[in-house]
Amino acid sequence: MKSSAKRRDDRLEVRLTPKAKSLLKRAADAEEKTVSAFVLDKSLEAAAETLADRREFRLSAKQYDAFVAALDAPAKSRPRLERLLTTPSVLE
Repeated sequence: MKSSAKRRDDRLEVRLTPKAKSLLKRAADAEEKTVSAFVLDKSLEAAAETLADRREFRLSAKQYDAFVAALDAPAKSRPRLERLLTTPSVLE
């Protein structure tokens, strides 16, 4: 009989202060989880949130239309930027 749960073989070790461990333990107890389950759940949530804005962003229809219009608009001339990028550096 195959188990539908994914096997967890990898380990992650963390060194922390007694105060930090106590805080994690209290939070885990409040959610009726083990410290390991609590830390894993919360760290996966934080990782997904951290990476979300690097993969996708959500816009309303109005925001999307403005975004597409900005992408489709011709490039504006930026003389100071062009001068900065074409002038030799003092290090050259």
